[in-house]
Amino acid sequence: MIIRNGNLVLKDSVIKADILVKEGKIVKIAENIASGNEMEIDATGKHVFPGLIDMHVHLRDPGYEHKEDIESGSKAAVKGGFTQICCMPNTNPIMDNKVVVSYVKHKAQEVGLCKVHPIGAITKGEKGEQLAEIGEMKKAGAVAISDDGVSVKNSRLMRLAMEYASGFNIKCLCHCEDKDLVDGGVVNEGVSSTIAGLKGIPRAAEDIVIARDIALAESLDVPVHICHVSTYSGVRLIRDAKKAGVKVTAETCPHYFAVTDEVITSFDTNTKVNPPIREEIDKQAILEGLKDGTLDCIVTDHAPHHTNDKHVEYNTASFGISGIETSFGFAITYLYKAGVLSLPEIANRMSYAPAKILGLEGGEIKEGGVADLTIADLNESFIVDPKNFVSKGKNSPFGGYELSGVVKYTIVDGEIKYQA
Repeated sequence: MIIRNGNLVLKDSVIKADILVKEGKIVKIAENIASGNEMEIDATGKHVFPGLIDMHVHLRDPGYEHKEDIESGSKAAVKGGFTQICCMPNTNPIMDNKVVVSYVKHKAQEVGLCKVHPIGAITKGEKGEQLAEIGEMKKAGAVAISDDGVSVKNSRLMRLAMEYASGFNIKCLCHCEDKDLVDGGVVNEGVSSTIAGLKGIPRAAEDIVIARDIALAESLDVPVHICHVSTYSGVRLIRDAKKAGVKVTAETCPHYFAVTDEVITSFDTNTKVNPPIREEIDKQAILEGLKDGTLDCIVTDHAPHHTNDKHVEYNTASFGISGIETSFGFAITYLYKAGVLSLPEIANRMSYAPAKILGLEGGEIKEGGVADLTIADLNESFIVDPKNFVSKGKNSPFGGYELSGVVKYTIVDGEIKYQA
């Protein structure tokens, strides 16, 4: 395959060149590559990104296939420009052993669209009582461990998990939430929660556990990764820790940098997400954190739900937004076009950094590298219509939003897996 005349988004620049792909690898990057009998893609006027990597998705498989399954989630991923995704363990049964990890790996290979990397649970059954079989899960293909959806309350157990994970050269991805402080809250605690009459969740519920996990990482001198950061104070904690040399990395999601908690006053249950969408001060801090590198990655926290989980009153609705098909559009519209991040910086947050943090192949466009590529038209826009999502989860509060950046091709190991 030859990709012609694309604007290639490299680690620190954008260049116009051709890419020659053979046997799943990028073998040459140059202008006017001579053609043999290769298939050609004309990328004139388009941008070629390293294949996007989402290190935080929920595929709901096994156990909740009515919400999403590995096939529908993979189809949604490649439509969104993602060549690799990492799926969280809160399935049924919980992904806390090598059998479930192997099931996910094998089913993803059968589907054969994007690369799917399982994330094993930290504790058995995500109950926070006993460590899961970390070494066995790593051997079966788990790329990290997390009890995402719940925090590990016991600090001693969390310490042991970090030590074990570090010994197996994988990371703990920490869902930071003090359940006692959440106390049944459903939205951010602030003016909007008061107006809506909904019980609020204070920032401290997130920040206290971020601070604890940073303290553990510092005392053990091992790495830790903080999931879906939503507070200005959380960004500050992570920035200070990085300055002090703590091995901490962090991620955030489009719904935290694009909107504020004013959206909850519509009572649209699709705005209900965990951690909650917060205030303008938080949104600005998230943007600043992405700009200065405090926040390493943009993830979707793609959380598809069945209509029945959302078509109920706000307090009883499930938390989560289906976001894998809109994430790239949000990054281009709210970060690149708004002048917050350059294209190489977006490629870093959505490809290179996730690959580096999890030790995955890919994440950049280079000769000899894997041919995982996303080709997009940044000048074309689209109106978000959740009814047209490939994902089974239509639960997005962003219906009607106009976003720039239309994915035209998603190429995995040199094969076209999605074409608009």
